[in-house]
Amino acid sequence: MIADVQITKRKEFLPLTEELEIYLDQFGRRFSLPATYQDLRGFSESYPIDDKNGNPTHWSSVLYASEIQKELYPRLTSIYSLLKTGDLHAVPHLYVERVDYCEFGNSRPFRIRVVNQYNDNYDHFYMKTADASRVYGLELEHLLSPNRINYLAHSGTLVEEHIAGIPGDIFIRDHLDRSDVNKVRIAKEFVKFSERCFIRLLGDMRSYNFVIDITPDFEDVQYRVRAIDFDQQSYEGRRSLYLPQFFKENNPIVWLCSKWLNLPTMKQYQEEERSLIARRYISEHQRISTLITCMKANPREPMGKVQQLARELGEYHHTDSFDVCDTMGAIVERNLEVMLGRHTA
Repeated sequence: MIADVQITKRKEFLPLTEELEIYLDQFGRRFSLPATYQDLRGFSESYPIDDKNGNPTHWSSVLYASEIQKELYPRLTSIYSLLKTGDLHAVPHLYVERVDYCEFGNSRPFRIRVVNQYNDNYDHFYMKTADASRVYGLELEHLLSPNRINYLAHSGTLVEEHIAGIPGDIFIRDHLDRSDVNKVRIAKEFVKFSERCFIRLLGDMRSYNFVIDITPDFEDVQYRVRAIDFDQQSYEGRRSLYLPQFFKENNPIVWLCSKWLNLPTMKQYQEEERSLIARRYISEHQRISTLITCMKANPREPMGKVQQLARELGEYHHTDSFDVCDTMGAIVERNLEVMLGRHTA
């Protein structure tokens, strides 16, 4: 029987500290935006969105009064241009086709669809309330994972580009049992993904919080599991919440790992992932140290969760080195040192 863990309360937002704002400015993440998250909250009505098979989603399309839309949409295309090119001046053939809103989850994001009128090709980006935990998560993903992350922050607003892939819950429902899916490679990538999450303490990786990125290879296909939700970066106190295999939503993939991979193979993949993360950690050590310094200076962290996580990680790693950790930043720093130790020596 696979254990199940749950997050019972909605996460509280942690404000961006002055130190974190300076960090974002230093590393090119902070820009003055022509529209904010609060501007998008001014919609007048909404209607639910179904997927292509007619199943309900958590998203609704929102509508604005004509005078608001006329002013807002050009500002949104400017933000898209800034995100993609670093220039606020959007090309004239881009336009906003739709704005969607999601009540589900902590960040309550808006999803903006931008269309090229010459060829009808479209792209999405997201606007959310700025939360320090999420910024820490985005930065650690960018620095320690194989994935680059593009986002902007300003005045309580986060702007993030779309992360392409099949949502994990949809992949489990519609793809996992197909004969053309390479079960061994899926299992391998989930083990590596779990290792990445635990090393940098990214929590709540239930199936709808990650995507499966599929890339054709010359003989088969390659898979990569990518996180898309970073709200639970080193926030909760229970160690098990940072291990994706303990969420019941992920059970079908966990069972797949048990069927197709033996323990020595799993350990091999974990060691491979640690080695890759260690190389990134060494090459980006100065920036990571600066980020962790910011993480240590957030006074709004729930101290009970900090103490619980330090205790549980100390017990798991059989060390008392977590006893001196009094912030989540210190815990992340120590967990990186403990788990990557021999690879960074």
